[in-house]
Amino acid sequence: MGGADHQPGGASAAARTQPGAWAVALAGLVALGVAMGIGRFAFTPLLPMMLHDGAVTLGEGGWLATLNYLGYFAGAAACLFMHPDPARMVRYGLAATVLLTLGMAAPGGMAAWGLWRAAAGVASALTMVYTTAWCMHRLAELGRAPLGGLIFCGPGIGIVVTGVSAFAMVGAGWRASWGWLAFGALAVALVGMVWQVFRPASRGARHEGPAAPARAAPRLDRETWLLTLAYGLAGFGYIITATFLPVIARQAMPGSLWADLFWPIFGAGVTIGAFAASKVSTGRDNRRLLAFTYAMQAIGVAIAVVWPTVAGFALSSLLAGLPFNALVAFAMREARRLWGGQAQRLMGLMTASYGLGQIVGPPLATALVARSGGFAASLCCAVAALLLGGAIFAWMGRAGPAPAPARETPAA
Repeated sequence: MGGADHQPGGASAAARTQPGAWAVALAGLVALGVAMGIGRFAFTPLLPMMLHDGAVTLGEGGWLATLNYLGYFAGAAACLFMHPDPARMVRYGLAATVLLTLGMAAPGGMAAWGLWRAAAGVASALTMVYTTAWCMHRLAELGRAPLGGLIFCGPGIGIVVTGVSAFAMVGAGWRASWGWLAFGALAVALVGMVWQVFRPASRGARHEGPAAPARAAPRLDRETWLLTLAYGLAGFGYIITATFLPVIARQAMPGSLWADLFWPIFGAGVTIGAFAASKVSTGRDNRRLLAFTYAMQAIGVAIAVVWPTVAGFALSSLLAGLPFNALVAFAMREARRLWGGQAQRLMGLMTASYGLGQIVGPPLATALVARSGGFAASLCCAVAALLLGGAIFAWMGRAGPAPAPARETPAA
């Protein structure tokens, strides 16, 4: 009897200590800011510093980027076969990101750096998938699902912070290793702020209450395959701009001081777009929203081809950045609409497709540059991929009404 009397009190105390909706949303924002803005995209502004230091050649820098994309693909693919506690995986991913960022400051050479960048790709994919799944599920339970869009501001804020910081580091004459140490220290501080929010469920808590009725696993039908394919096209469509933007700008405007600032402008667009997405009602048809964001990003990429000036690159960076994480938010919302509480597996499949698109993009771009001497052809390929992805979502939106949301059942 004493045990029976104790359980409700313990359950209510546990409920009172659960983080609120804003704490969950902001923790998700910080987690994605660390995993993507630092662990993944800090490499872009630090690469010129590594080249200046003689630490790597341009070809070696390209290989480090490719290894990171391969790691991202592998981490996302692993999510298809894993059934862990999402909060625990977020903690693992964040801790790994901190260590791997600091590892880039060590004098290991290409062999070690290649391993660290590949592992950082795995960590960023795991953190992306499980942060998204955990935060969206918790916010839905708390009745604040629209706040889910806020977490996708994290990568944009991270891009702005690392981009502007690297610009200042170059002006101050820093070495790239100092930059990696600084970003590693920043990651430590940020992870410390949100660590307690991502509390793994206890084994007992995960099995409390009556057993849920048996339910068949969601199926990979035409809708989910089209969603996955179109999402992969977004990975290809943005990565050429994201990887080569400073190089493209320097080629078009030799000696311009603006070349290093277009990347932070891109990050500012990512942040603004993700925040705007958080204000869009969850009742809107995600497929139509995705068609619009794909078209906007296609226009942004195309502007860099037809208007290669300071104003053109600034507008291109902004328009390419605005939909970057907004479309991620809408795509993940659509995954939850289709698969409900088991959506993390579909998110893993979609993220793997996105990662595959990222792997294909840079080698194709460099091959086309070798043939044509410029980036116009590769950027046109990116525009075509985005327009195709947008057309797929537009067709899906016209083919029938949005499916009813799947029931919220725990992940298997």
